[in-house]
Amino acid sequence: MSHFDLLILGSGEAGKYLGWTLASTGKRTACVEQQYIGGSCPNIACLPSKNFIHSADIVYEASKAMQEGLFKADTSTVNMSVVRQRKRDMVDSLVEMHRGRFERSGCELISGHGRFGAPKEIIVEASNGSTRTLTADTIVISTGSRTRIPSIPGLASAKPLTHIEVLDLDVVPPHLAILGGGYIAVEFAQCMRRLGSQVTIFSNSAQILPREDEDVSSAIASILEKEGVQLQNAFKIVSVEGCSGEAVILTGSSHGATIKIEATHLLVATGRIPNTDDLGLQEAGISTTSDGYIDVDSHLHSTSTPSVFAVGDSAGSPHFTHVAYDDFRIVRDSLIGAGKRETLGRQVPYTLFTSPELARVGLTEAEAANKNIAYRLAKLPMQNFLKTRTINRTDGFAKALIGEDDQILGFAALGQGTGELLPVVQLAMKQGLPYTSIAELVLTHPTLSEGLVYLFSAVPASK
Repeated sequence: MSHFDLLILGSGEAGKYLGWTLASTGKRTACVEQQYIGGSCPNIACLPSKNFIHSADIVYEASKAMQEGLFKADTSTVNMSVVRQRKRDMVDSLVEMHRGRFERSGCELISGHGRFGAPKEIIVEASNGSTRTLTADTIVISTGSRTRIPSIPGLASAKPLTHIEVLDLDVVPPHLAILGGGYIAVEFAQCMRRLGSQVTIFSNSAQILPREDEDVSSAIASILEKEGVQLQNAFKIVSVEGCSGEAVILTGSSHGATIKIEATHLLVATGRIPNTDDLGLQEAGISTTSDGYIDVDSHLHSTSTPSVFAVGDSAGSPHFTHVAYDDFRIVRDSLIGAGKRETLGRQVPYTLFTSPELARVGLTEAEAANKNIAYRLAKLPMQNFLKTRTINRTDGFAKALIGEDDQILGFAALGQGTGELLPVVQLAMKQGLPYTSIAELVLTHPTLSEGLVYLFSAVPASK
C-alpha cells in the first residue's frame, strides 16, 4: 500500500512525534528520511554538541582543580578519539531508540529522498536509485535546515567545517578559526578551547551574540577571553585561502585596519538556511518566503496548499528543538480536531550551553526600549545565588524586567546551571502571575533556584 492518511518528509522533532502520535490513533502514517533518523538533534546538533561540551568541561574542571592544588595528575593532551567515540556511542543508542519507537508506533519509516510530484504525492528515491510513489491525504514538511555558507571568495574551496564535521574530528585543531559570533560559534569556541585548541572568533557584528543585551554579551566575551579565546569583532572578511585541516589564511578588515590571520582549521557558523530547495515544491504549488521557508499561517498550515503543513526550521520557526516540539502540538491538534493552538504569542525560551550557561525568556532590555515598554529592572550578581559559592562558580548575573502591572516581561541569567531556572519563571509568565509569586516562595537552601527569591525580592518599588 502506498497511500497514507499522513505522510511526513523528514524525521525531525515535530515530524517524528506527529508520525508516532497519529499512528497510535489508528491513522496510517509514514515518515520519509534521507539520512538522519530522528532528525538533526540526536545525530548532528543539540545532543552530540552537548556531549562534546561535557567532555570539554571535564577537561577544564580537572585542569582547574589541579591549578587549585586539589590533586595532581598527568596533564597530557586530550585524546580526541575518545571524545569522538563517546559522542558516537550516544548517537548510535539514540538512533536505535528512534528505530524502536517507529516500529512500536506503527509509523512506517521509509529511507530515501522525497520530492513532491503533486500536492498530495511524494516520489521517494532510495540510495540504490529505485523510486516509490506515495500519496497521502495530508503531508507535513519537516526537513530542517543546514549551515549557510556565505559567498566569500575562496571560502567554499577551503572546505570549511560546519557543526557536523567539527563533531567528527579525531584531532585537536592547533588553531581553529570560527566565522560567526552567534550561539553555535560561541559554544564551539569555548568547547574547542577547553579541549586544547587556539581559537579565534571572527564576527561581523560589533559584539558577539548581537541579539543579546550589551551587558550579557560583554560578560560572555570576558569569560571567553579569560579562557584564551581571541575575539575579532566588527570583522569584514574579504577572502579565504588554503584548505581547512591543513592551513587557511583569512583576510579582512576591522575598524579600518587590514588583518590577515592564519589558522589550521576553519569552522563556519554564520546562520542557517532551510532544506526546502530540493523538494519539488513548485510541483505542488507550495509557496515560500523570500528566505526559502515554507509560507505558513499561525497554525503552520501552508498558505497555498491546503493538504500541506510545515514545521520546525523548514517553516521558519525559531531554530530550537523545543520549539519544533511545540510545532508538533500545534499540527497534532489541528489534525485531530482538539483545538486551535497557534504560534502567535508563544514563549520561546532558550539556553546557551556555554560555561556558565545563559538562560533567557521574554524581552531583553533593548527590545523593551525599542517597543517603548516601561519596565523596572532587578539585577543581582550570581554570587548572590549562594549555591554558586559552594561550587566556586560565581561568574555571571541574573536580571528580570518587571512591567507596571507587576508581570514578568523578561528574564536572563548567566550562571552555572541557569537553564534549570527557566521553568519557574516561564510558568509565572504563562499564568500571568506577578513577580511576587516567586519572591514569596519557600525554596530549599542552598539551591540555585533559591536565588530567584533574592532576585525578585530586589525589584524596585513602582513609582
